[in-house]
Amino acid sequence: MRFVAVGEMHGTNQAPSAFAELVCEAAKRGPVAVALEFPVQMQPVFDAFMAEPDANKARDRVLAYEYGPFRFHDGRGSEAMLAMLQRLRVLQQTGADLRVLATVPDSPRVPGFTQSHAELDRAHLWSVAARAAPDRRMMILVGSVHAEKARRVGSPLGLPAAAHFRPEEVLSLFVAQQGGEAWTCVDDCGVHPVAAAEPARQRGIVMAAEADGTFDGYLALGPTTASPPVSRP
Repeated sequence: MRFVAVGEMHGTNQAPSAFAELVCEAAKRGPVAVALEFPVQMQPVFDAFMAEPDANKARDRVLAYEYGPFRFHDGRGSEAMLAMLQRLRVLQQTGADLRVLATVPDSPRVPGFTQSHAELDRAHLWSVAARAAPDRRMMILVGSVHAEKARRVGSPLGLPAAAHFRPEEVLSLFVAQQGGEAWTCVDDCGVHPVAAAEPARQRGIVMAAEADGTFDGYLALGPTTASPPVSRP
């Protein structure tokens, strides 16, 4: 499968950790590109981070960037996300053929153009990266709406990013909501409860396509715990 997309709820400990496990398994089978939901302007930061042999200096490189989720928090700049990045850095430096890509486009906000155009731009970035390195499997971690393979009935989003590819090219999983908590920004930013929408006792990858075809299955990780924003020095 050329593209493996995981749709998460930001701000949990479990989703980034599980995604890192999936990347580790993929890297055992061949080259991997890891596409993350960070602005494209952060690519030089990630390149330097991945090359830095010292964990503390690598952390400082990410936190020194003046913009993006580690400065303006929305759940993506969490302690768990930074721990995931550190694990990917070690994985690469111990021999894995792996590259981390920042793939949130710098799409201008133009009146009359909806989020669907930003979704198209995001899919374009994934496509360009895939064509540049066709031997690499692309592992994608994004908010769940961007990983959907079809438009939900009544959704104002338009066509999600993953839906711009042929369905047979994409394996799309969402992280099941099995209760617990997450650090999210809704009406306010902080720790919020997560509704239990899937069976609480189920664990692992469950291949069970939704009736409307938005996902191929889900990751059952159990009740989540909240991962707060990375504290800055």
